[in-house]
Amino acid sequence: MHIATIGKTVGIHGDMKLHLKCDFPEQFVKGATFLINKSERITLSDVDLNRGLVRINSIANPEDAKKFTNAKLFTTYEETRKNCHLEEGEYFWFDLEDCEVYEDDKCLGRVKEIERFNTTNYLSIVTDESLVESGLAKSFLVPFIEPFKVEVDIENKRITLSGAVDILEAS
Repeated sequence: MHIATIGKTVGIHGDMKLHLKCDFPEQFVKGATFLINKSERITLSDVDLNRGLVRINSIANPEDAKKFTNAKLFTTYEETRKNCHLEEGEYFWFDLEDCEVYEDDKCLGRVKEIERFNTTNYLSIVTDESLVESGLAKSFLVPFIEPFKVEVDIENKRITLSGAVDILEAS
């Protein structure tokens, strides 16, 4: 899972810009390791989230750091679950993906992905084939907030919504 990208070098010690692609900056700490491809790991030797800077172990100058410019940092779902704390009513996006979406016990479709516009997360839903055949849109977006979000059951991959049918019909 892509969680950050390393940017250009900054300063004379090999610091690099860190561009976060996740909601959990707390996982970027000194000593944290991340994959940059299927077999290569890097370890952070210094992190300054206020300035958006990181340094990688064994890198002490900008010339050595440049080989990591535009490198993507990856982690696993298991590491994410271990290192990232969720509050009550919060969910990892990867847990919401592929959940079936219902309203009044009627299956509306399946969550393809989560999209964020400004500060609101939206479920991007691929409409159930039977509803598409009846003339409704092939996909639609529903805000993942109250009052639309009624119940989320990650174990059974089921999300119950309210007002989603109206959104689908207007799509």
